[in-house]
Amino acid sequence: MGPAIATYNEALEPGDKEICDLLADELDRGLPGAESKVWHAHPVWFLEGNPIVGYSNQKRGIRLMFWSGADFDEPGLDVVGQKFKDASVFFSAATEINTADLRRWLKKGRAIQWDYKNIVRNKGKLDRLK
Repeated sequence: MGPAIATYNEALEPGDKEICDLLADELDRGLPGAESKVWHAHPVWFLEGNPIVGYSNQKRGIRLMFWSGADFDEPGLDVVGQKFKDASVFFSAATEINTADLRRWLKKGRAIQWDYKNIVRNKGKLDRLK
């Protein structure tokens, strides 16, 4: 995990930090070659400049969000919006993280991507990359 993400995690309450440290390790392992950084105040992993997955600390817990997750067809991921293709899951304890599910979602994150990198240039229209 990069220093900015480590700093983000260090600022969290101990239980939330445990969740985020586990997520960061799994995301680094599951997306080799990805760029990770704190983007819009939250840790995010990118492939070729396109955001794939990130997490944030919210009232409901730690939210793990996949930008293209709505197309993963995974019952463990909740699709909230309709305009974008994101899906997420919330964790309140590290023991809730099923690493087998997470690793499967990361493989789908690499294989199924919508072009968020160019969403502004495309005036809000998302195009399928993979």
